[in-house]
Amino acid sequence: MFGTDGVRGKAGVAPLDVQTIRRLGAALVRALRHDESTPASVPIRFLSGRDTRESGGWIERELAFGMASQRATLTSAGVMPTPAVAYLTPLMGYTAGVVISASHNPFEDNGIKVFSGAGEKFTELLERHVESIVADASWTLPAGDAVAVEQIDYRAAYTSHLEGMLPADSRGPGMRVAIDCGNGATTTIAPALFRQLGYDIATLGCAPDGRNINLNCGSTSPDLLAKKVVEGKYRLGIAFDGDGDRAIFVDAAGQVVDGDAVMLMCARRMKREGRLKGNAIVATVMSNIGLEIALRDAGIGLVRCPVGDKYVMEEMLKRDLSLGGEQSGHVIFSEYLFTGDGLATALNVLRTMASEGRELAALAAELTTFPQVLLNLRVRERIDLQSVPAVAAVMSSVESRLAGNGRLLVRYSGTEPLLRVMLEGQNQAEIKRWGQEIIEVVKAHVGDH
Repeated sequence: MFGTDGVRGKAGVAPLDVQTIRRLGAALVRALRHDESTPASVPIRFLSGRDTRESGGWIERELAFGMASQRATLTSAGVMPTPAVAYLTPLMGYTAGVVISASHNPFEDNGIKVFSGAGEKFTELLERHVESIVADASWTLPAGDAVAVEQIDYRAAYTSHLEGMLPADSRGPGMRVAIDCGNGATTTIAPALFRQLGYDIATLGCAPDGRNINLNCGSTSPDLLAKKVVEGKYRLGIAFDGDGDRAIFVDAAGQVVDGDAVMLMCARRMKREGRLKGNAIVATVMSNIGLEIALRDAGIGLVRCPVGDKYVMEEMLKRDLSLGGEQSGHVIFSEYLFTGDGLATALNVLRTMASEGRELAALAAELTTFPQVLLNLRVRERIDLQSVPAVAAVMSSVESRLAGNGRLLVRYSGTEPLLRVMLEGQNQAEIKRWGQEIIEVVKAHVGDH
């Protein structure tokens, strides 16, 4: 049921049909009751938040029904960004938090992700335990209709937490900023927050109707924001995704600034301020080699992990690091929260601009993005390529040619019968040729469809 970011699917269709959602709600309670950190005498209380999809309300009610069947309660914070639920769950003393959102997906989809009482995403071990309880046919749910869920407005507490990230001397009274909320969860927080901080803002994607979330707007479609920034002569633009856990930026010239550039500028500034624990950051295998090289030049280490911000979080926790994230704009600042927070990212970028006294474009220019080549090969079976001498030899040869100024990543797709070959280096034509070498040797010795 659980993928890299919770349970996802089309609303109303398994696993997001009524009965499975109810069983999931009940299974979460059962799993927590068996968790040693949750004494049997302590009541189990969940906090939920959701994005603006039209299916969010009924999914929340059905989850609450399943939880109530196991003598637990769910309280709704209404439409709130994912990181708000992660922050509020421990602050307000809830046992766990749930977010109903499909992030950057279209409105027909939805999802359920779960946070522990410490505000961290559920571990894979706990997710597998919940799945086994859902699949266990020895227990059933009572019949009945789902009822309205109690709702509490926690926006002030979350907004206060965010305001504390931007010291008074880093704020730019009257600074002109354009923000795009993607018609999603940040519409309830972002416009008021930026105005409270003294910014002169223009807003896009702030009129959700249940079906227009991420529709030609937000972090996955920054074109309109870029146009707005350039035509209106704004200092920068900030685009959030549907559930508010990521942010993408646009500089004054309309150029998109992604998570790699954000991590570099923030890491360098945090190191100067003595805030970069471990003198290293975490990024996924998809972050450009240019980030690794720029960090190395600044005396900062880079730890790689699989794609998915929960893997970033796990690596940060394990190594006690203060910064990590993904190229897509999920960035985690652990001094504030152990999950991606688009608003926290935006405020830290504004703080970095103020501290450095430089514009976003100048800061982003410190990242040289290396050319990248992606090649796919259909395969019959997933063979360990290191066990095939000819394939291992060509991969080793390519890695030696890259010699610290490039990167080779060869992996099987998690969803299709494909071998993916990614190369990054200084010369596009050269790395494309080297990638093709690998593909041809794999074809000759392993075969394809």
